[in-house]
Amino acid sequence: MRQAHHEMIVPTPGQGLHEITREVVSWVADTGIATGLLTLFVRHTSCSLLIQENAAPAARRDLERYFTRIAPESRAYEHDDEGPDDMPAHLRAALTAVSLSIPVIGGRPALGTWQGVYLFEHRSAAHRRRVALHVIGE
Repeated sequence: MRQAHHEMIVPTPGQGLHEITREVVSWVADTGIATGLLTLFVRHTSCSLLIQENAAPAARRDLERYFTRIAPESRAYEHDDEGPDDMPAHLRAALTAVSLSIPVIGGRPALGTWQGVYLFEHRSAAHRRRVALHVIGE
């Protein structure tokens, strides 16, 4: 049994789904692990990770609009230390996930045909997000 780890930096220009599939697939291939389990973990509280449709941009836009409706920016939140997008970002992260587990088969994450891995940025400003990757297997 072997394992490998890596931290990738994901620059985000602001809110939205930012695909990181290519970078994740490339890193897994470089580890030489053919069969195992990949874990991704975003080291922040105002963004999240998703596996989502990667073929139709409308699906991502609809998802982004949905989260804007259920957790709108507002000065009405008690926690607004960094502005009106602060607490909504935490709410959106709480409703999604900060980690993902993906089987590795044949040296690649076992994603479906239309699945992509995304960092979901919930803040309005640009950020540099840190994502920890860990794979274990043989």
